Amino acid sequence: MIRYWTKRFSNDILTENVELEDELKEIQKEIKSHINKKFAGSLAIRMVDSGSCNACEAECNALSNPYYDLERFGIYFVASPRHADVMLLSGLMTFNMQPHVLDAYEQLPNPKWVISMGDCPVMKAPFEKTYAITAPAEQHLPISHHINGCPPTPLEIIKGILEFLRKIK
Repeated sequence: MIRYWTKRFSNDILTENVELEDELKEIQKEIKSHINKKFAGSLAIRMVDSGSCNACEAECNALSNPYYDLERFGIYFVASPRHADVMLLSGLMTFNMQPHVLDAYEQLPNPKWVISMGDCPVMKAPFEKTYAITAPAEQHLPISHHINGCPPTPLEIIKGILEFLRKIK
């Protein structure tokens, strides 16, 4: 055991990824520019789970840590769909959650945008359509953009939000 720790501490420990830092800085500049032009400085997102395994939610939680710090881009998660600009949908569209998701969508102010996230809303997940699953989500909601992955990493989510911002007029 002593040999293991001696070897671990004798090697340099890499605590930063310079390439990723540079990429995040470029993404940050572009996101801030789009948000300033299209949303007057801040983008409010309402996260809605329509029946997921919570992996996507865990990755979204990582967006709030000091490394990614989504708020520095001007992007905030809000508790009410009435305060949101965009709905971020994760999980399968289940029979029990469908009316609640549709209710949250109706409460979004116009114009309404929905970003789906992960493989579940588009039925790429290993679930079969049963009585309890009413997916894919696009049958019930107009999906503006989709972020692939199971679950998508925080960087993929940020890139997906940037792609969405590029799409909208």
